[in-house]
Amino acid sequence: MTENENASQRENTPGPYRQDGTDRRIHNVDARTLRAVAHPLRLRLLNTLREFGPATASKLGERLGESSGATSYHLRQLAESGLVEDAPELGKGRERWWRSVHDGSMFEAADFRTHADPEVRGAIDFVLHETATTHAQELNTWLGTLGDWSEEWQRSWDLSDFKIRLTPELALELSTKIHELVESYRDTVPEDTEGSAVVRTHLHTFPRPSE
Repeated sequence: MTENENASQRENTPGPYRQDGTDRRIHNVDARTLRAVAHPLRLRLLNTLREFGPATASKLGERLGESSGATSYHLRQLAESGLVEDAPELGKGRERWWRSVHDGSMFEAADFRTHADPEVRGAIDFVLHETATTHAQELNTWLGTLGDWSEEWQRSWDLSDFKIRLTPELALELSTKIHELVESYRDTVPEDTEGSAVVRTHLHTFPRPSE
């Protein structure tokens, strides 16, 4: 699940992360809710509501290229799992608005990968691969639209990779410190600040075979 954030998933990224001490609503994923989001459209619906805010099934369908019937059905499935809810104060007449219950999710992927239930193991593999695919799609979208942004933004983005020899403990420490640094920038720029934009930061830390 992306924070969208999306993810990173201290918020929305698999890994052994901790609450960050803010008033954001971070959901600790259990096996039940993991199974609920292990569906391509449900995961996209949840991420879209988290990134762009409340919406109707029809608006979500337009954004995601799906029928309102499909989005409505899967929104109800997410609601049964406590991940989304009605936003009745936004609706007019028979219009039904939905919102995410949480701002992000956190979970330890290793716990689900060794779960006794094969359905749970399959669910975590699906979510991990979908998250990786989403990150690649977001980056490719940025590269394809780079010329539409101001010169300042065209000089302010980054695409880097590093090779470092670490122990598992140091790899965890590195990821944790990067998360803490990212969190230190959260809420520093008011939403209406001229020239500002929502910035996506993906973090992938994993070992590679020596040969």
